[in-house]
Formats: sequence, structure tokens, C-alpha cells
Amino acid sequence: MAKMTLEELRKLRDSKKGELDKRDTEGKSIHIIIGMGTCGIAAGAKGSLDAFLDEIEKNKIKNVTVKQTGCMGLCYVEPTVEVKVPGMPDTIYGNVNVETARKIIKEHVLGGKLVDNHIFDRPAADIVKK
Repeated sequence: MAKMTLEELRKLRDSKKGELDKRDTEGKSIHIIIGMGTCGIAAGAKGSLDAFLDEIEKNKIKNVTVKQTGCMGLCYVEPTVEVKVPGMPDTIYGNVNVETARKIIKEHVLGGKLVDNHIFDRPAADIVKK
């Protein structure tokens, strides 16, 4: 392994700190939870995760946290992602590839509109708290 200079170490620390900040939940109202069980990873969840992080960075969204979880039980529509935005129902999206991940950020997180053709589960209207 090659030795790193102090400046290279500082750059690496700063880049990793930025990545970790996206996973910190304190003071953040929007949560994106990506299913990273074996089935999700095999279906491409890592690419989806990277796309979410990239879109959040590009759009300079500060109040979003991105977390990973195990299998959500919807293996047939992996990769799966749960999105929690205040004022909207918690929504589980399926078949979330890179393109869909970017669309979820633009339409759901920034636009306040559900991405209907990828919704596989959401609470019934009578159980959503008013």
C-alpha cells in the first residue's frame, strides 16, 4: 500500500465526513431508507444508493438522511426504497434503479409528488395521521 501525504489524508477525511453527514438523522426531516439485503444488493441497490447520494449532493439538499436496512419483504420488486417526507404518506417504491432514484428525488422529495408507477406499498388513507 502506498503512503499517503497529510494533505491526501485530510482530503479523504473531508470526503468521508460528507458521506457520513448524509446518514446523520439529527435535524433532518426527510428519510430515505434503502433495502440492502442480499436480494436488494443482487438487484442493484448499490447503484440506486449511489444515485440518491449523488442527486442529494447535486441539488444541495441538506435536510435528507439516507439509511440502509435489510430486506423489506418485497423481494420480487427489489431494489426497494422507503421515502418519508413530512406532509406526505410514507411510501415504499419498488424496482428503483438509478434513473428511478433520480426521479424520486426530483418528483417526490423536491416536487412533493408521488412517483406512481413505482409505488408498491403505502398506508391506507384511513390510518394516516392527520
